Amino acid sequence: MTRVRIDKWLWVARFFKTRALAAHACELGRIESQGHAAKPSREVRVGDMLRVKNDGGEFQVEVLAVSEMRGPAAVAQTMYRETDASRDARLKLAEELKAANAFDAWPGGKPSKRDRRDIDRLRRRN
Repeated sequence: MTRVRIDKWLWVARFFKTRALAAHACELGRIESQGHAAKPSREVRVGDMLRVKNDGGEFQVEVLAVSEMRGPAAVAQTMYRETDASRDARLKLAEELKAANAFDAWPGGKPSKRDRRDIDRLRRRN
């Protein structure tokens, strides 16, 4: 086997949980093959460069192997190689998101009775 549909390959390589989600991502333009938006029926060959945007981030990968059977995650990771620039960008974005989560508005849900009294005390001063 030298080529396979892109939606099937994305599902087999575990970028998406279902083939339907992979096809939908292609239709929305979130998948690029060789710099062009890819339709779900486009065929992928070894050596193709793909840009994949999903919930995990944006990946730029080179296809190393093709298969039609979905297997374990360890096997799926051997089907592609992510570029260094893509990996660095994803890690940087993950660090920024982690730092942004430290400044959430109110992490504990609604204020306790003690917190409410403190808030009321502060409001009366102003």
